[in-house]
Amino acid sequence: MKILVVCGAGASSTFVAQRLRHAAASHGFSYTAFAGTEQSLPIDLDAADVVLVGPHLVHVLDQIEHAAESRGTTVVLLPPDIFTDRDGSRTLRLVRDAVGTTGGLSPTADTTPTSG
Repeated sequence: MKILVVCGAGASSTFVAQRLRHAAASHGFSYTAFAGTEQSLPIDLDAADVVLVGPHLVHVLDQIEHAAESRGTTVVLLPPDIFTDRDGSRTLRLVRDAVGTTGGLSPTADTTPTSG
């Protein structure tokens, strides 16, 4: 699953994406998380299954949801205190809750924990 984390300038989204990648890997999920900005969203959206929107972008949430809808992409508005999620586990739960246990993808998609 490819997860885009969007913020205004890309700084806070970079931290959230990095923590989310670490949490996913530590739980055995092969998720990719990458950072983007409000300006790069039209391009980045094509590569994402899930978009996590920084709380400071609530004013453009409707536009993001509209753009994502035609692509079948799930959009999640992150809570204002998400930056306190130091290990990414809370962000990972938000993603998993938003897409369900199958990851919202086809049954062949690799969204299950790996053994090891």
